[in-house]
Amino acid sequence: MMLSWTYKLGFILAAAACVSGLGGCASKPSPTTEEVVAQALPPETSVPDTWKSLAEKAGPVELGWLQSFQDPGLEALVTEALEHNPGLQVAAAGIERAAAAAVIAGAALKPTVAVGAGAEQTYGGSPIDTNSWAVGMSWELDLWGKLRARAAAGEAVYEATVADYQGSRQSLAAMTAKSWFLATEAHNQQSLANESVQINQRMLELAQARFRVGKVSRQDVHLAKADLSQAEERLRQTRIAFEQVARGLELLLGRYPGADIDVRKEIIPIPPPVPVGLPAELLQRRPDLVAAERRVAAAFQLTVEAEAARLPSVSLTAGGGQASNDLVNLLGVDRNFFNVGANFLAPVYSGGALKAQVQIATADQKAAVAAYGQTALTAFSEVETALSNERLLTEREAFLAEVVQENQAALKLAEKQYKVGRIDLLSVLIIQARLIGARAALISIRNDRLANRVNLHLALGGSFENPEGN
Repeated sequence: MMLSWTYKLGFILAAAACVSGLGGCASKPSPTTEEVVAQALPPETSVPDTWKSLAEKAGPVELGWLQSFQDPGLEALVTEALEHNPGLQVAAAGIERAAAAAVIAGAALKPTVAVGAGAEQTYGGSPIDTNSWAVGMSWELDLWGKLRARAAAGEAVYEATVADYQGSRQSLAAMTAKSWFLATEAHNQQSLANESVQINQRMLELAQARFRVGKVSRQDVHLAKADLSQAEERLRQTRIAFEQVARGLELLLGRYPGADIDVRKEIIPIPPPVPVGLPAELLQRRPDLVAAERRVAAAFQLTVEAEAARLPSVSLTAGGGQASNDLVNLLGVDRNFFNVGANFLAPVYSGGALKAQVQIATADQKAAVAAYGQTALTAFSEVETALSNERLLTEREAFLAEVVQENQAALKLAEKQYKVGRIDLLSVLIIQARLIGARAALISIRNDRLANRVNLHLALGGSFENPEGN
């Protein structure tokens, strides 16, 4: 008897697989990236063949941009941030959750099998012993592709989460690099402020000496003291700025924000120009665009599921088992049992809920397409802006370097003229302030160029990691 119902169960499962396989033909493939782009961007918005901003170097985007700065200290910090940054750990947990959710979504395509067993002995009058076991199976046939659409949506969400995680890694590496460069700038600004204090201290001493011999008025002494106090205030501001930058960097690394991190003392030279690839390639490479495209695919499949939910559903059930007890023997019932069945459910009236679910899924799909278009335009804008800034910041650095050089020459002449009494102290202090300001601006523009280079790498979507691991 057991062989008989086991055979029947196997036959039912095989037949269900065939029917379910036929139903899989009803599943719809997700739209391609080209189709998503065509829907997301207005007809008048076409992706150009090359970048509008002048690129210094053509060629495919290279990987491993972190090594281009040739700073082992920076590479070590990025590694530390990837290992200990709490925000990245949250993103990693999101991947695990999305993977489990994808498994749950795909589980509906498979039959559900349950096994049960029990043993019981009842006393009172004639003792009755009960020993039984049972196997049950239920399987919803995917006649219209509803379950496959749900599984495809879960897989697309998982892939989007993975892409988000990759984007988080790249963003973290970029933020660490820019914070590292900014800490160096803050250190240099603090050193410049300290140098300004020393210069103003010497100017005060010079003004006091000349006042004592009657060569200048007390006004020069007051001006020198005022400029010294101003320089000391700037020094305090730069110390505060350095501590803020240092704490921010430590937070990225997962360290306690004590502002005691050792930073690089000299600004890194800007690396050579990098190849920038083509705009169309950006759509396949940037993690945020990949994630946005996968979310469009997920929304599409959820719409398919919602539409299929309005159609009839068929489920197969089968079960069998064995019961052995005194009561069964007493009644003369066969202790082996087996049953099969099929359930047909066709929605007739749901108060408009099923139609509303389709409308919600359709609206979500439209929103996902629009979000993709916004992400794509933002990505193109970030690349164009970074490319434009590459040229503009280079020109600005050259101009500021010339300003520093000319102010240094003017200050030397002014100091000599002041010592012989040809000009007053105010003229010297004005030139000195111009020089300090130009030097501070030159330090900032050099850091801006480094930060913009990182922004360019991030905008292009090239990974900071060397694929060869060296």
